[in-house]
Amino acid sequence: MDKPLVVVVMGVAGTGKTTVGPLLAERLGVPYAEGDDFHPPANIAKMSAGVPLEDADRWPWLDAIGRWAGGRAGLGGVVSGSALKRAYRDRLRSAAPGVVFLHLNGDRALIGERMAARRGHFMPTALLDSQFATLQPLGEDEAGVAVDVSGTPEEIADRAVTALRRCPAPSDASLLRQAPPGSAAAPS
Repeated sequence: MDKPLVVVVMGVAGTGKTTVGPLLAERLGVPYAEGDDFHPPANIAKMSAGVPLEDADRWPWLDAIGRWAGGRAGLGGVVSGSALKRAYRDRLRSAAPGVVFLHLNGDRALIGERMAARRGHFMPTALLDSQFATLQPLGEDEAGVAVDVSGTPEEIADRAVTALRRCPAPSDASLLRQAPPGSAAAPS
């Protein structure tokens, strides 16, 4: 990583975005921003009541995260945010073109157990299935990596740093789409 990355830690609720994000930021030597802090109170109330957000609810939240990420360009930073749909990631990229995504993913049963064990979070376990139904994994043309959430938060953060070091810079992502399989620019 030649210049500091701006990373959005994404994934369904319960994957550890809020736990792994600060660990990742510490390892990268950049600031961390908690994506939940960008939600307006109406979104928190809706989710606390077990009501999934609609896209209209998410746009202002995504725009706020995008402004933060865009402001960190060249400086680096880590911010959490579910970014479950390609359209949400596109919106973030429109405000922060150099952003890289870290998709924390894992088994539904493990994530459900972790959600059930946590206390004081507004997102109920009942919304996990709607999160999985909404999830669109990173496309091959999107700058980012996927990391499994099994193990300790420290192990996940270490795997994330290793994966991000191998991730092509966002400006190189367009080269990956055009490279024939097996060429130097194609992912292995």
